[in-house]
Amino acid sequence: MKTKGAILHAPGEKWKIEEFELGDPVAGEVQVKLVSSGLCHSDHHLRTGESPAPMPVLGGHEGAGVVSKVGPGVTHLKEGDHVVTAFIPACGVCDPCSRGHGNFCDEGARLLTGLSIADDTNRQTTLDGQPITPMCLLGTFAPYITVNQASVVKIEDDIPLQQAALLGCGVATGWGSASSIGGTVAGDVVVVVGIGGVGINSVQGAKASGARIIVAVDPVPFKRQMAEKLGATHTFESMEEALPVLGEISWGKMANTTIITVGRIEGSMIAPALALTAKGGQVIVTGMGNYADMDVQLNLFELTLLQKRVQGAIFGGSSPRTQVPTLLNEYRAGRLNLDDLVTQTYRLDQINEAYDDMLEGNNIRGMIVYGDDDY
Repeated sequence: MKTKGAILHAPGEKWKIEEFELGDPVAGEVQVKLVSSGLCHSDHHLRTGESPAPMPVLGGHEGAGVVSKVGPGVTHLKEGDHVVTAFIPACGVCDPCSRGHGNFCDEGARLLTGLSIADDTNRQTTLDGQPITPMCLLGTFAPYITVNQASVVKIEDDIPLQQAALLGCGVATGWGSASSIGGTVAGDVVVVVGIGGVGINSVQGAKASGARIIVAVDPVPFKRQMAEKLGATHTFESMEEALPVLGEISWGKMANTTIITVGRIEGSMIAPALALTAKGGQVIVTGMGNYADMDVQLNLFELTLLQKRVQGAIFGGSSPRTQVPTLLNEYRAGRLNLDDLVTQTYRLDQINEAYDDMLEGNNIRGMIVYGDDDY
């Protein structure tokens, strides 16, 4: 079928709305009619060239919608089912999945190749037949996607699909960075550095886990206000500003966990994050940086003698198969606020404006909402 989407032809260029050919689902795949797509900073890394992928690229990896077609051999999904996309596939049968680490699924190795899990071919091609790489094997900057069943999670019909799209990346990653891989427990002190679509959910996850002090760090006043609304007890413009006050309010103990969720992480951020962190504590590195960056600044003396840890995190340390249903229950119970996370919605043809707003700090999370004229 012919559809349209936001396609990037080279780093440094703008997204262009173009028609392309979308293939029907083959064995193990489904086609989904999307309701919405979140606008994540990770897609912007494609524009800067910091995330390498074969061009052209169809962006987008946070989506939710309704299954419109089902390929052969798909048994647990049917037409009409509501689903959320998962930017990490969870096949359920590889070694990491069988050990409960679906966020390490072996199929994740192909995320930026564009080659489908089913048969190593492209489902999306330009009108002249050139292969298109869908971001994270999804490409949710288009109203229709054809994806492997490993890349979607079925949800119940009572959840609003527009808000549910955020569960596929930002909410799950941020919440899990505090509650799952972060291991926050009642009485903990948690610092979150960077209050965007991921960091705001680390704040929510820390609050739901019972953290006593939640410090949000961001230079943008609007984002600090949102952090206070959703659970932060203290806010600061920078880690340097937070350091002396954190020592006072924690009685000198500092943070059990410091989570870095900035849009673009740099090696120079690790040392000040460790300074905010208690003896035996941890720095969770969730934000993405340039794939070629190798330099990190930290004090090895402090790392060893104070037994601190620097821990990477993908999808918040949890499998999409377990984390998405868990978060839905948190939403139903009123402990997860999805409704206030989307601070502005856009049409597909406004995508460049939307990313300008994100880079200027005007959004917590922007969202594309598809209308009748998109299908």
